[in-house]
Amino acid sequence: MTVIDSHQHYWAVDQFEYGFTKQGVPALDRDYLPVDLEPQMEAAGVDHSVLVQVLHTEEETRWMIGLARDHPTIAGVVGWLDLTLEPAQVNAALDRLADPLLVGIRHLVHEEPDTDWIVRSDVLRGLSVLENRAVPFDLLFRPPHFPHLPILSERLPGLRMVIDHLAKPYIREARLQPWAAQMQAAAANPNVWCKLSGMITEADHDNWRPSDLAPYVETALQAFGPDRLMFGSDWPVCTLAGSYAQVIMALREVLDGIESSTEAAIFGGNAAAFYGLPAGSQETRP
Repeated sequence: MTVIDSHQHYWAVDQFEYGFTKQGVPALDRDYLPVDLEPQMEAAGVDHSVLVQVLHTEEETRWMIGLARDHPTIAGVVGWLDLTLEPAQVNAALDRLADPLLVGIRHLVHEEPDTDWIVRSDVLRGLSVLENRAVPFDLLFRPPHFPHLPILSERLPGLRMVIDHLAKPYIREARLQPWAAQMQAAAANPNVWCKLSGMITEADHDNWRPSDLAPYVETALQAFGPDRLMFGSDWPVCTLAGSYAQVIMALREVLDGIESSTEAAIFGGNAAAFYGLPAGSQETRP
């Protein structure tokens, strides 16, 4: 079974300004690079990962693609481009960034002051370019953004979307509703998938247990089924609450007893299918 971590980050503080100290998380304000993660991946039995953007710059996307070329553990890159541009400019940006290792686009929607940003006419127009070019889009939502998913599904029926971090449910408060009902509604669109990622940082950082995550994983499994869920670590953000190994072991504990085919899908096959990653390993580079 090839294991793929569908969601992790790298950053280099000497090259880019991330602002983690200003955001109140100085522990993240240092380099996090393949030399740091690859030994942990090997120890945990993780073969490959999908590297995901954190900055709204094409420069970071190009940097990530360069990392992926040099590190076969990186199966693909989810980058960024300005979706508010005119369609011709969005197409031009995709052409500039074109690379077999660029497998998706993301925007930090949950950081936008305008909660309705994702359904603005200019953004929908930009997303339609992704839809036309079969480029997947990562949805970085919080629960208040859920009402926009039906609009996205109606306006962009062919756009493959994946909800990052289960849309950050209120695990610390052990609140399931209305999040659970919203997840069920989101899953009605067969082109919407979900990452089982980012959970421990939404739990009590110092006292969480795998059992705290179980109701949220079970809700996602009921909503999306085993074929539209994928494991993601959200490393190094996860280190605020636990280690890379702890993230993986927690999900394995919650999913203990599932069929081997379901395990293989969640821990690798579904990420490969959603992002169009080559089957098996990424040993052969273009």
